[in-house]
Amino acid sequence: QVQLVESGGGLVQAGGSLRLSCAASGIIFSLKDVGWYRQAPGQQRELVACTTGSGSTNYVDFVKGRFTISRDNAKNTVYLQMNSLKAEDTAVYYCAIGPYGGTCAEYAINYWGKGTLVTVSS
Repeated sequence: QVQLVESGGGLVQAGGSLRLSCAASGIIFSLKDVGWYRQAPGQQRELVACTTGSGSTNYVDFVKGRFTISRDNAKNTVYLQMNSLKAEDTAVYYCAIGPYGGTCAEYAINYWGKGTLVTVSS
């Protein structure tokens, strides 16, 4: 049984930083594309960043230069370092795993975490 457990969310002031973690179990993590999605209140879920099984990374424009995704395959864990946070970054952040080559596209995601709430106060 695959489980994804996110942690690291919380309340932070605008301009501050948070580091999210997602620990996976029951899956060969290193062969997968792993991403972070977020869903703000009243908004659709959107991809934030993806790290592929080959080690490449990609980001949506609104987090480039502020967020960094990384992975530790030995620990089956993916991280999202979030700097220079803005009020509009407030959302529930979800860890997601899909097949290698899917580039974390939502239709390709096989497993989702339950999410961790990030609240940025202005």
